[in-house]
Amino acid sequence: MALNNTYDARLQQETAVGAGVQLLLLALLGTAIGMGPAGWLTGLAFAFATWAVLARALHRSRLRSFGPANRVTFGRATLVGGVTALVADSFESAPPVTLLVALTAVALLLDGVDGQVARRTGTSTALGARFDMEVDAFLILVLSVYVSTQLGPWVLLIGGMRYAFVAAARLAPWLNAPLPPSFARKTVAAVQGMALLLAGAELLPRQANLVVVLLALGSLVWSFGRDVLWLWRTTRTAAPVPTEPQVLELELAAR
Repeated sequence: MALNNTYDARLQQETAVGAGVQLLLLALLGTAIGMGPAGWLTGLAFAFATWAVLARALHRSRLRSFGPANRVTFGRATLVGGVTALVADSFESAPPVTLLVALTAVALLLDGVDGQVARRTGTSTALGARFDMEVDAFLILVLSVYVSTQLGPWVLLIGGMRYAFVAAARLAPWLNAPLPPSFARKTVAAVQGMALLLAGAELLPRQANLVVVLLALGSLVWSFGRDVLWLWRTTRTAAPVPTEPQVLELELAAR
């Protein structure tokens, strides 16, 4: 029991350090751009929520080590927290586009690095896979909020589609069934971030950005539609739907 308490204390300490790094990034951003109340409050809320949810998940998972892959993911989460604060602040004042694009680009470039680190170090866990997935999904949601101010609220469909799918799975448990690994699915997911980053950078004319984001949304609808159809056809005659831990294990194996 004492050994478990030692590991738990060490894990909680690491999450606290990560939250401290998030606060340091917010302080640097606040000093650099004079961030307003909306940015500060949103950034602080993100930092606290990330720390609280991850600390609870670590306690429940009984991991003995935070692991190098989770540290990479936590670093990405810190960058996403900075992007979130900047997007919230953009509703009060002109956003520092260069800084926002830089933080987003690094977060997107690091996507996949945590998975590679986990495989090479033999530290893959279901928690790590879920953590990585949630960070990705939230970054896309935040970017869609930002780009929606330029192109219209329909862009929110990109960021909200994954959360809508999760909500639908509560009502239709067959949607929780594991999906087979798909390179096309991973490609479509990566395209969303790149398309939203390109549109947010405003390097192209508005009409070009409109086309880019529409194509990204179209590919996302196709990807989700294909998966939902596959799940519907498969689970009609399949065995009982697996539990959430089983789903996470299969997602981890596909990383």
